[in-house]
Amino acid sequence: MAEIQNFTMNFGPQHPAAHGVLRLVLEMDGEVIQKADPHVGLLHRGTEKLAESKPYNQTIGYMDRLDYVSMMCNEHGYVLAIEKLLGIKPPLRAQYIRVMFDEITRILNHLMWLGAHGLDIGAMTIFLYCFREREDLMDCYEAVSGTRMHATYYRPGGVFRDLPESMPKYKASKWSSQKKVDRLNAIREGSLLDFIDAFCKKFPSCVDQYETLLTDNRIWKQRTVNIAVVSAERALNLGFTGPMLRGSGIAWDLRKKQPYEVYDQMDFDIPVGTNGDCYDRYLVRVEEMRQSNRIIQQCVDWLRKNPGPVMIDDNKIVAPARVEMKDDMESLIHHFKFFTEGYCVPEGEAYAAIEHPKGEFGVYIISDGANKPYRVKVRPAGFAHLAAMSEMVEGHMLADVVAVIGTQDVVFGEIDR
Repeated sequence: MAEIQNFTMNFGPQHPAAHGVLRLVLEMDGEVIQKADPHVGLLHRGTEKLAESKPYNQTIGYMDRLDYVSMMCNEHGYVLAIEKLLGIKPPLRAQYIRVMFDEITRILNHLMWLGAHGLDIGAMTIFLYCFREREDLMDCYEAVSGTRMHATYYRPGGVFRDLPESMPKYKASKWSSQKKVDRLNAIREGSLLDFIDAFCKKFPSCVDQYETLLTDNRIWKQRTVNIAVVSAERALNLGFTGPMLRGSGIAWDLRKKQPYEVYDQMDFDIPVGTNGDCYDRYLVRVEEMRQSNRIIQQCVDWLRKNPGPVMIDDNKIVAPARVEMKDDMESLIHHFKFFTEGYCVPEGEAYAAIEHPKGEFGVYIISDGANKPYRVKVRPAGFAHLAAMSEMVEGHMLADVVAVIGTQDVVFGEIDR
């Protein structure tokens, strides 16, 4: 029988674990990987150049589309950088709303990651469980912004509008009986805050269900324990951030180390791993969902007790209210000028970074005093993680590549900007 020769193999881009746009060129020795070369460039969307050709307030929607699983967190980094250049700070209520939606987004992201990661490795039930909870959180997105994904809800100076006092309700149809609809609408009778509060109360038991399925499951452990081990020192040298870094045992979290908005008022813990393998990163993200739930509850309690403005009172940066725009000629002109020309931002440069669900998401803007940025550079979390792909899969089997792509939680919109 002839000896097995080294050969090169294409992995993706059609593989579901590769998110449709990752092509890995694997050098194989039989079933064992010797080298992995990730080919990026199948999605390139030119976000940064588009941002340089449009007024500041017209680019917020592009940020949603970078990491299309963590929409409002992307907006947050961009809006913070503009606010630094303008020298403004949003009202306190707007800051609490932003923190609450950042954490809702973190749970959304981790549910998507957990469901897809489980599916890649062969666990189907977890995918269905995760999407059950995502549906409720998508309704929160829809309630404040009118859309389930690309919200464009954060604006320089605050947020688009205050939290609604009522939730959309299901209606009876030939597919849903009145009894079923009444059951679904039971938690939708109050305001959005009531809906989020009800979600926070039931969510810990949902996370318990996920853990019952996976945490002590021996097949799950065989697929993740001691796979893609990255030491703490190596994780730092590779530029890891977020759960990838914390999974290796380093308690670095921008929400604690460089607090922004009102994170310094929040009570939460930073989960860390010990071995730096796929299993540790799984445990870190699951615990992060519990901590995010704690933060959301604190925000809900504060927002109930403290009404107030959600946008600064500055006519140069904020569009006029819709009622004024319909009644007053000056406001109509202001509205038209605001949405066609935008506003000029003082000369200078600013970098704003947030603790994105995937790691550090930073936006660097250079302004030359015009109404559009001179230069925009996005620092995505996933790029540094993908760069370590070869190192993480070396010596592992072909099937482990899927587990490593899953544990990295890559989304290509932000990597191939």
